[in-house]
Parts: sequence; C-alpha cells; structure tokens
Amino acid sequence: MVKVGSAGADFIKFLGTAGARFVMIKQLRASGGIWVSCKGTNVLIDPGPGSIVRCNASRPKLDPSKLDGIILTHRHLDHANDINVMIEAMTEGGFKKRGTVFCPADAIGENSVILKHAIKFPEKLKILQANKNYHVGEFQFITSMRHIHPAETYGLKFQLGKTSVGLLTDTKYFKQLEKFYKTGLLIISVVLFEPRDGVDHLSLLDAEEIIRKTKPKERY
Repeated sequence: MVKVGSAGADFIKFLGTAGARFVMIKQLRASGGIWVSCKGTNVLIDPGPGSIVRCNASRPKLDPSKLDGIILTHRHLDHANDINVMIEAMTEGGFKKRGTVFCPADAIGENSVILKHAIKFPEKLKILQANKNYHVGEFQFITSMRHIHPAETYGLKFQLGKTSVGLLTDTKYFKQLEKFYKTGLLIISVVLFEPRDGVDHLSLLDAEEIIRKTKPKERY
C-alpha cells in the first residue's frame, strides 16, 4: 500500500502487479488490479483475474460494495477479466444501481468484455477517449494519448493530496510518453527485459529512459 498525504487518508493499494499472459496464468504475481482511495471515493483500476479474492484477502479487507467507480485502461484479460464480478460486487448483485464504469469503446464493442446483463447495473458508463478529464465523486483523472498496444489503451494521471500520480499502463515505447507522465509518483507497467520486435510492451530499458527523463520522486 502507498499512503499519500500527512494523515494517510488517501492511498493506493496494489491487489496485483502481474501483467502479460504467462505471469498472469501462472500467478507468479497476483493480478487483481489497483485500488485507489481519494477523499473517501474508492476506485478500482484494471480488475484482472482474482480481483475479488484479493479484496477479501487484503488486510484490512477492502469491501467492493463501497466502490464508487471501476476503470479499465484496456480490454485485455490480465486487466479486465474480473470486471463483471466487480460490477456485481459494487452494485450488490445489481440490486443497487450505483457507481461509474469507465472503459475504452472497444471494451464494450462487438466482443464486449462486460456482459450484457452487467452493463446495466452501474449508474453510469463512460467511454474513455484520449486526453480527456473524468471524475467520479472526489476522484478526478485525465487520460493519456492513445497508447501503442493491440487494444485501445489509455494511461491515467490523477492527484492524491499534493501528489500527482501517473499510471503508465501497457504500451510500446514512444517519445510522447515522457511529457504526459511527468508526475511526482509514477507507476510503470514493464513486461520485457529488453525491447522485442512485434511485442507492444515496455522493457526495463524503456522504463529506465522514461524515469531518467521524467524524474519522478517515486516509481512503482
């Protein structure tokens, strides 16, 4: 858990840091996503496989019925597999129409990752676009430019207390990343040790270059 602010009321809790298929499949690291609490507003980002289990296993436990929003950076299973169960949990099985789901357009297209019955449960459904501002409750965020990745993908930037936070999710490296993700605290999704042709993910060398240019105070 990363606590932000003098009172520690705002926090980021990692329910998993697994990315890419094989780390997820073997559960070498958990893949439950990222829980953000901002001024009492609770948001879950990228509920991958095991998200509901990781909430229950958290100490103290995280109650998904207290969620105000769920954000998908993109539709791939390591980021979106538990979206339906978390929507059900947020809305208490659909009996309480509440919360907002944010996702790219292709997450609810012809091959929607959100099931037809579950898409009606949240109070609002917001389609993410590049370089736009969004909010739910007290939590506000801005999307990045579209990433270079097989699915429609956007990173996020938001404020917790006096700390700016960047979530650099899956993408191939390109130069515009450094300008958008110049934040105080930077979370980077790194899959490869070295760049690999045809694989649109960041490598350790890419991350080092981004960190060198953005100079964040924290990197996760």
